[in-house]
Amino acid sequence: MLSVFLCAVTSTAPQAPTYDLVIYGPTSAGIAAAVQAKRMGKTVIVVGPDKHLGGLTSGGLGWTDSGNKAVVGGIAREYYQRIRAYYDKPETWRWQKSSDYGRYREGEDAQWTFEPHIAEKVFEDLVRDYEIPVVRDEWLDRAPGKGVEKSGASIESITMLSGKTYRGRMFIDATYEGDLMAAAGVTYTVGREANSQYGETINGIQKKKAISHQFEFEIDPYVIPGDPSSGLLPRIHSDDPGKDGEADKRLQAYCYRVCLTRKPENRVAFPKPDGYDPLQYELLLRSLQAGSNHIAGKYDMLPNLKTDTNNHGSFSTDNIGMNYDYPEATYDRRAEILKEHEVYQKGYFWFLANDPRVPKERRDWMAEWGLAKDEFLDNGHWPHQIYVREARRMVSDFVVTENHVRRKIPTPRSVGMGSYNMDSHHTQRYVDENGHARNEGDLQISPGGPYPIDFGALIPKKAECTNLLVPVCVSCSHIAFGSIRMEPVFMILGQSAATAASIAIDTDSAVQDVNFAQLRQQLVEDKQVLGMP
Repeated sequence: MLSVFLCAVTSTAPQAPTYDLVIYGPTSAGIAAAVQAKRMGKTVIVVGPDKHLGGLTSGGLGWTDSGNKAVVGGIAREYYQRIRAYYDKPETWRWQKSSDYGRYREGEDAQWTFEPHIAEKVFEDLVRDYEIPVVRDEWLDRAPGKGVEKSGASIESITMLSGKTYRGRMFIDATYEGDLMAAAGVTYTVGREANSQYGETINGIQKKKAISHQFEFEIDPYVIPGDPSSGLLPRIHSDDPGKDGEADKRLQAYCYRVCLTRKPENRVAFPKPDGYDPLQYELLLRSLQAGSNHIAGKYDMLPNLKTDTNNHGSFSTDNIGMNYDYPEATYDRRAEILKEHEVYQKGYFWFLANDPRVPKERRDWMAEWGLAKDEFLDNGHWPHQIYVREARRMVSDFVVTENHVRRKIPTPRSVGMGSYNMDSHHTQRYVDENGHARNEGDLQISPGGPYPIDFGALIPKKAECTNLLVPVCVSCSHIAFGSIRMEPVFMILGQSAATAASIAIDTDSAVQDVNFAQLRQQLVEDKQVLGMP
């Protein structure tokens, strides 16, 4: 009798619910996708490793890289309109008057610069207003055959390291790393393609064209200046950097977009990190002693006397060459990389503000700054999201290239637009032929105006997966991604991906077979901008 009873209990045990759409990754793209799915009457859940919503948008990048703001429509624009609504409230202006902040302008419908905690509030408002379930701190099991269950080319469910399983009819990978895409067996690439692969001109290794954020003076890279036998200083290599236009697996550098302030009542002194080593900044010191003042270059002012602090100059917050493993690394290895980046960047600020060898004028200037006390309260006022400028990129039947971005090749199925520069940060620091320090990889080249992004960039090859869309690690070349990889664009593509997923559900079709005329009509109705004169 006992065995019969146990069998009955087992047979009636509840199975995980099946959602119309499962979104992995609560980034800006993931939340935009979830909102669109709810608007289209679909059941949706957002699950992912993050504890905070919004990815980099709420993680310090408050100086929005938007390019032509006229191409930002739909939910993305609504997001920045919600930001504006917060700054229309007098109580939001705690540390300065709104009239004293030049980027809070009368007559504008949206606010494009904002504090991290305001950005996160808006994402939390969205998931509350649309009753979107979000499961945080859940990490996809990336072991082969464990994290993704497929039936043929269709994903049935995804499973986390905790053992929790989420079943869905459609899936979206909204992570910066493309972990779900990779675990599902979708083709992807990492690094820079050769110019010859797609007929491009500014892909691959770039020594001659990398003139921005370069050393201004001839900086000796050796421990004992002029003595190669003494060995190289940290953060530089003596290997062949490669030939211009050739492919490699290097990645543009990552950094944290740190929120700083000079307001004494809201300032926390730069912490000295465990593991701090002043030798790591010797190249920086020599540059400053030679006369460089590049450290004062990129403190973009946000409301309430705060900054979005970005890399600027030859040796700055970008941690050049230390992220190569990141895209495909284990979670433990990624944690090591993130910690190394944190120590490096905290050490960078500490060094500049405290090391007596730093020229006094520069040291005194940096010592006026500190971390904003009222930001990132659960993380020592340090951003919770590193700037993953590039990781995996899907390779599908349609690959966006420099020629699409420059509008030299047609984009027949637009699901949104980009407009920002083709922007790659440096990928390596090496000893040049003259025995001096030099950086390689930085390019900032205008596409010549807004350009459409094809639906094909969001969908895998049909033989690989029929119910997955990828609005962040899209199918494009390295240099094209340098323009696409902006947070408003990710929100645009997240909305379009969810729209396509909803239509695929309604028509019981693979995402590759979604009728584009129907998709386009829905996007236009939802105020996405798909083209401009």
